[in-house]
Amino acid sequence: MAKKSKLSLIGRFMKGSVVLFILSMLSTLALSLIELINPQIIKVMIDSVIGDEPVDISSVGGIITNAVGGIPFLRENLWAIAVLIISLALVMGLFKYLSGVFNTAASERLTETTRNALFKKIESLPFSWHTANPTGDIIQRCTSDVETLKRFLSEQLTSVVSTVMLIILSLFFLSRIHIKITLIAALSIPFVVGFSFLFHRLISKGFAKCDENEGILSSVVQENLAGVRVVRAFGRESAEIEKFTKQNEIYTGTWVNLCKVLAGFWATNDIISCVQVMIVIVTGVYLCVEGEITAGGFIAAVSYNSMLTWPVRRLGRMISEMSKASIALGRLGYIMDSTSEADRNNAVKASAEGDIAFEHVSFSYDGKKKVLDDVSFTVKKGTTLGILGGTGSGKSTLVQLLCRLYDLSEDGGKITVSDVDIKELSANSLRNAIGIVLQEPFLFSRTIKENISIANDASTDDALMKASQIACLDRAVGEFANGYDTLVGERGVTLSGGQKQRVAIARILVRGTPVIIFDDSLSAVDAETDALIRSAIKKELGGITVIIISHRISSLMQADNIIVLDRGRLVESGTHAQLLESGGIYKRVFDLQHTDRSYEEVND
Repeated sequence: MAKKSKLSLIGRFMKGSVVLFILSMLSTLALSLIELINPQIIKVMIDSVIGDEPVDISSVGGIITNAVGGIPFLRENLWAIAVLIISLALVMGLFKYLSGVFNTAASERLTETTRNALFKKIESLPFSWHTANPTGDIIQRCTSDVETLKRFLSEQLTSVVSTVMLIILSLFFLSRIHIKITLIAALSIPFVVGFSFLFHRLISKGFAKCDENEGILSSVVQENLAGVRVVRAFGRESAEIEKFTKQNEIYTGTWVNLCKVLAGFWATNDIISCVQVMIVIVTGVYLCVEGEITAGGFIAAVSYNSMLTWPVRRLGRMISEMSKASIALGRLGYIMDSTSEADRNNAVKASAEGDIAFEHVSFSYDGKKKVLDDVSFTVKKGTTLGILGGTGSGKSTLVQLLCRLYDLSEDGGKITVSDVDIKELSANSLRNAIGIVLQEPFLFSRTIKENISIANDASTDDALMKASQIACLDRAVGEFANGYDTLVGERGVTLSGGQKQRVAIARILVRGTPVIIFDDSLSAVDAETDALIRSAIKKELGGITVIIISHRISSLMQADNIIVLDRGRLVESGTHAQLLESGGIYKRVFDLQHTDRSYEEVND
């Protein structure tokens, strides 16, 4: 990610917090400036109040001394010195408090803005992007990487002005005491800064590996928790623990390696700083003994050098932390720079009140192997279409294309709804007009009622009850102690497969879409309930278009038209009776479901 893009991204994330960051920086700067006054006061007290050295009235210490009454007054009223020092300490405490308040408010506002921007962006990204990026990695980017950026901006960037100012003013005040000490003190700066830039690349690479492996580890945990039933059912606990332990070991190893680099960086920085302090003290003592500086000047010089050493080290830390922030910002930039799902200019609202037509549709997920190959058929308004096909024949791909979860290529044919190419329709209106019930429906950790009504906030209790009756859900709910207020648990874990499917069907029915697609979503209910649901839909919701994907012939046989897919191609089409007479795949599957032979055996 280019530096210009990163700066632009930081500016976007900092909207609403810039003023707070500036106030924090100004408070920190004021605190640093007051800290610079203390050595001047100490120098005057030692040299002029205790000793007999004349006061330099042009110095900061001289100006303050004259402001509080002069040397004679201070000699007779030592309490004034204590009051002055306490007053400065109180002012410093005030600015430190303000700096902390403004900095915390700014960093939390930054975090809020960043997470909102990321979530909004993620919600706008196409389905294909989500399938290509592991959920755990996305979560890690939105949590750990956001925290890394927050720490850098709040702990490092806000202090950059005060750091630079402390270095400049410390050197300035040192030069007023003795130029040799100033040169010695300044000598370490280029070494520390240069050394920090030297380590910058190593730290960046190390942190990038740590970040990537943390994302992989998060994905392992997320997949394991989401698939806990499968893990338990197949006794995979030991294998999953081993998988997690192995990835955790890799992740730990990357951090250990990075910490070795950081330890070397900080140890070297400390050595440079300690050597610099030692040389300054030895030089100061020598100059003090030779009479080139006063005792107060020596103490002030040591104080200013201490003030100089820490900002220089902080400057080095800032450069090293910048490596981490840069990697984190690049990972956040990957999300923000991803292409959002977008409609064409002048996209129209979908009505879905007419026919649905697939015209010579071909599609491939990877650009190589075709999942659909030249498929054409029409679903008349108000009719029911049945789709039969083996695993991987392209059944689910058909409905995903219809809902524009994936877009057809320019030479991939055309899909029309009410004689309008779906590419000309707004995706949101198209999906609002088409309801789809998946084989593995997702239920939220809420009550049954909330899971149904979530599809339509304006739905009434009567509408909810009617939808539940059509979906044959009311009888099952009646067996629960809390009825529709029963909590279903995460992903509907407390419900059976058939109950979850019926909740999902009721959710789509309460939405009231003119087109409903059942993507093998009746597979977990018994044949009798399957028939009751289809009969109720036809009776109560006559006039809507229904598409049923199923492996069960009994679910398809009442459809107005049935198509059969085989390896991505449409090989048969007709009514139940016509397909039985043709003697093709449909007839073989029908016979298969009335015998004990396997589908694979029949196909062979």
